[in-house]
Amino acid sequence: MIVYGISSCDTCRKALRALAAAGHQVSFRDVRAAPLSAVEWHSLLAQLGDGLVNRASTTWRGLTAEQRALPPAVLLAQWPTLMKRPVIAAEDGLGLGWGVAVQAKYAERRSPQ
Repeated sequence: MIVYGISSCDTCRKALRALAAAGHQVSFRDVRAAPLSAVEWHSLLAQLGDGLVNRASTTWRGLTAEQRALPPAVLLAQWPTLMKRPVIAAEDGLGLGWGVAVQAKYAERRSPQ
């Protein structure tokens, strides 16, 4: 399982702790420190849609109207903090954010160790 996010994000840290406590083998990829390629952004967008862009974020509010009009893949490549976090890549698909449904899907599992 790979968790994509930003190391300074409290929600990402909560998700990582809960996933590890649920018995998942988790690796973390900080999208600011290890940027995703254009192909990776396009793949995530194809699976998750425009909801991958967090339009409620401080970063979004700081963009100009011209910048906001850019395609989502360009926005995310230039401003990775626009990504709704975390993105969880598991064998059974992707999870977006750390809402109740994602927590129920991944954090409540108990894998034998």
